[in-house]
Amino acid sequence: MIELIPAIDIIDGKCVRLTQGDYATKKVYNEDPVEVAKMFEGCGMKRLHVVDLDGAREGKIVNYRALERIAASVSLVIDFGGGLKSDKDLEIAFECGAQMITGGSIAVKSPEIFCGWIRRFGSERVILGADAKDGKIAVAGWTETTDNELIPFIEAYTGKGIAKVICTDIGRDGMLQGASTELYKNILASLPEIYLIASGGVGSAGDIEALEEAGVPAVIFGKAVYEGRIGLKELEKLNVH
Repeated sequence: MIELIPAIDIIDGKCVRLTQGDYATKKVYNEDPVEVAKMFEGCGMKRLHVVDLDGAREGKIVNYRALERIAASVSLVIDFGGGLKSDKDLEIAFECGAQMITGGSIAVKSPEIFCGWIRRFGSERVILGADAKDGKIAVAGWTETTDNELIPFIEAYTGKGIAKVICTDIGRDGMLQGASTELYKNILASLPEIYLIASGGVGSAGDIEALEEAGVPAVIFGKAVYEGRIGLKELEKLNVH
């Protein structure tokens, strides 16, 4: 069964969503992300993906207090990302209750630091964030596109110990028009050993089912629930089918 991972994106301590990573499209869904986390826990979720969007833009952890409050209020296994750049950022994230962290920009711009994290904390606690725009890796809160090709970028890190990868197709993120199922099939065909977490574009329960049929191990979603495209009862059914 595909692992369901709801997402909470945070700006100014509030639960928000962007469209295609554009901060100008910010929409606040709840002033208190703890309420949202409790909602997801209440319908059977076991995992949570928390993104510090202020941190992603500023290049350092910002919303750690929100993370701390969420972790103290639910028993969900939390992975946390967004602007983690230093060992101190990681220590703060783990101290505030994250069980895993996701590194994206750092893996591109400072691979020696990121590889140090993999060695220090292990592949169970460090996830590679591979966010792509037209097949190229994007960084800095998706404001910069690099020349790194997606699949070779992931492959290089599997050789350095990475086992879990969150891959977001930026062009689909927040659009609610379906995930990039073919892209994920291609990644898994090239790198069948990785635990691939699909992110971006989920707009219905059918989109999640299509990813499951494609053999994708896990999926991150958020806006579809916040916009009522996937009801909480529907989420419960997806979690037990």
